[in-house]
Amino acid sequence: MKIKQSKKSLVRPVRKPKHTLSAKQLAIGLQNNDRHSLARLITLVESTRSTDQQKAWSAIQSCTKRASKSIRIGITGPPGVGKSTFIESFGLHILNQGHKVAVLAIDPSSTLSGGSILGDKTRMPNLSAHSSAFIRPSPSGGSLGGVAGQTPQVIQLCELAGYDVILVETVGVGQSETAVHAMTDFFLLLALAGSGDELQGMKRGIMEMADAVLVTKADGDNIKRANLAKAQINSALHLFPVSKSGWIPKAECVSAYESKGISQAWQMIEAYRAQTSKSGFFSQKRERQVQWFFDQVLHFEIVRNTEKKRGFQSAYDKILRRVQSGKLSVKAGVSKLLHKG
Repeated sequence: MKIKQSKKSLVRPVRKPKHTLSAKQLAIGLQNNDRHSLARLITLVESTRSTDQQKAWSAIQSCTKRASKSIRIGITGPPGVGKSTFIESFGLHILNQGHKVAVLAIDPSSTLSGGSILGDKTRMPNLSAHSSAFIRPSPSGGSLGGVAGQTPQVIQLCELAGYDVILVETVGVGQSETAVHAMTDFFLLLALAGSGDELQGMKRGIMEMADAVLVTKADGDNIKRANLAKAQINSALHLFPVSKSGWIPKAECVSAYESKGISQAWQMIEAYRAQTSKSGFFSQKRERQVQWFFDQVLHFEIVRNTEKKRGFQSAYDKILRRVQSGKLSVKAGVSKLLHKG
């Protein structure tokens, strides 16, 4: 015998889609350490739609400010150095110290399709599964230096959500190191031994920015080469002028595979924070981070508002053709275009 079900039993409760949550609801979720609210807000921040970005900004503004005791660590290094492997081992160690860790991994976007691989979660399976860790792979979007243009705002969102250690992994190409150095407190350079002349492949500018250099994969048959690279890098670091922070950078060896040198690396960062906090340099650097992001947004808005002016595209096309034909220099062409508005 067929049993007739009532219509009432077939009705499912309607859940409000996450995308319809208000800025205030997202802010409440963020401050209650809700990962979904954090992820949604980051998506809004990274959106190219001005309405999405405004909603994210409203949520941030409505948050009750937390006294941030976070440390922002920039991590860079050449391809093949083992950044993801190191970050997973390093992040798990930090979690064991009672901290909450957010990893912002910036993947390169294709200049043709705009796509990116975004595979960092698959390369950090143990860290991504931890309840106190948050990993957010973000496309660089072709932004200067390969760093997502809204990364400083994403850092702020992670801190509002209660994450007190923020790891920013760079693409490791172009000028990304400069950008990440400007938005973080401690800049960590990973180096690989046994790939030729270690110092030859390192730009002086990157070495001067580094607060520490870690020679990775110091295990097995590579230990001797790693120690040699460490000695060479330490010799080079002593030749650079003393940093304004008063901190003296040094090189150490690590093995993420064997978990060697990981705790020492974290202790070094803690020592840096203690020293620079006492001298006042830490807070000064935070102020410069805000100024850097302010300038980035200001320049972006100036360009965007200029492009929105009536007749700009037509004038742009005409002046560009004159520049391309050699009738105008690039400088003169830009000057003419700006004065059109």
